[in-house]
Amino acid sequence: QVQLVESGGGLVQAGGSLRLSCAASVSLFPINAMGWYRQAPGKQRELVATITSGGGPNYAISVKGRFTISRDYAKNTVYLQMNSLKPEDTAVYYCNYNGPSGYWGQGTQVTVSS
Repeated sequence: QVQLVESGGGLVQAGGSLRLSCAASVSLFPINAMGWYRQAPGKQRELVATITSGGGPNYAISVKGRFTISRDYAKNTVYLQMNSLKPEDTAVYYCNYNGPSGYWGQGTQVTVSS
């Protein structure tokens, strides 16, 4: 069973930065995607960024150029560096392995104040 543990959320002012981390409890297949989704109040969960060993990173248009996803395959960990944060980035951010039908973390709150 894969367990994903997130850390790094919090409260930040607009324009600030945060770095999220997600560590898996077991070794993962590098070819399978690992990434981040988010869900704001009253909205559906949406993809933020994913990364695989074969295809590289993939970003939502809304975060491209501001967020950077990276993955340490030896540590089974994925990171999300979030810069130039905006109030509309406020959401619960979920770590994911192997797509929407795969495994999920418990979520970490990111709040961006204006």
